[in-house]
Amino acid sequence: MNKDELVSGFILELRRGTVVLCVLAKLKQATYGYNLIPTLAESGIAIEANTLYPLLRRLESQGLLTSEWNTEGPKPRKYYQTTEEGQAVLHELVKHWEAIVSGLNTVLGENDHEI
Repeated sequence: MNKDELVSGFILELRRGTVVLCVLAKLKQATYGYNLIPTLAESGIAIEANTLYPLLRRLESQGLLTSEWNTEGPKPRKYYQTTEEGQAVLHELVKHWEAIVSGLNTVLGENDHEI
């Protein structure tokens, strides 16, 4: 396996958990699924619809999101929002994320001269 393939695989692993964190954070306000794609992209988090929609369904089945159809506009849209349990999970994930980032910054700073 070459370096590019290795890096690509590692990036995919890093993104998996962070995308969950981002989706839960961005859905504090009800948003329709497709609108989440450009919203996350503006924040530097690229996600494709074929990744987002299964994730939304999974988070909903876990009780972390609710969804509701809005049929008042020109086309029906399904809006998602983080539940109370989803907010609690988000809060815990953010605490762990901050600890991980702090640790990474320490490790990377210690090795700054080697990178």
